[in-house]
Amino acid sequence: MSEAQPVVVVEREGRVAILTITRPEKLNALSQQVRDEMLEHLATLENDDSVGCLVVTGSGDKAFVAGADISEFEGRSPMDQRHAMRFPRLYDVMATYPKPVIAMINGFCLGGGCEMSMSCDMRIASDRARFGQPEIKLGLIPGGGGTQRLPRLVGMGQAMRLILSGDMIKAPEAKEIGLVDMVIPHDELRTQTLELAQRIASMSPLTLKVAKQSLRASERLAIEEGILYERDLFCLCFSTDDMKEGVSAFLEKRAPEWTGR
Repeated sequence: MSEAQPVVVVEREGRVAILTITRPEKLNALSQQVRDEMLEHLATLENDDSVGCLVVTGSGDKAFVAGADISEFEGRSPMDQRHAMRFPRLYDVMATYPKPVIAMINGFCLGGGCEMSMSCDMRIASDRARFGQPEIKLGLIPGGGGTQRLPRLVGMGQAMRLILSGDMIKAPEAKEIGLVDMVIPHDELRTQTLELAQRIASMSPLTLKVAKQSLRASERLAIEEGILYERDLFCLCFSTDDMKEGVSAFLEKRAPEWTGR
């Protein structure tokens, strides 16, 4: 049954949209309502030309997302769960999203929350954040891409350790093994994350999309194929108004005015 109030709030700061999961009493656990509302907001923001970058976070100081809402698992049959995991899945939509998405990790980032963060393009964590894939302790395995995305980020050995033990690690270790890109003092997390998001959002939206396509291709292509794909996209940029504007602005020593074309 859905909660009475919306559980995902969207704020705007300049060209950045901030999506906040607001279930602090549940440590922002991923209920079906959260997933549905996230998907709705992502679809709306994808077509909003005033938004150049997204930031995803959790409400309060304790948790980013502390995992799936386990209360929804009780009594489910395998077919019930298969239906609950029907496409489009939030993790996959975020991983293939055309605009840059930053996870601003303000606390516990566990299970489905850790998987959601791995679906983002960057992970910026508070020095208070904690990470883990504790599904093994419930007689489960990660089901939101954790067994696939985690080894790609941290290597097979570290992924095996985290998933098979269910251990929780602190932010500095998460950065050391490659799960997190930046660790920021907790009180500066929002300011520094939004500063980066605004810098990214100030770039050509068309070129950001192409850059993301090329970067994501490196996850599935051999290096030789990836280099050729990058070359083709680089040359394609020469057909865009934004490339012409960027070059002209550089030569004329002025700020570019992007049109996204």
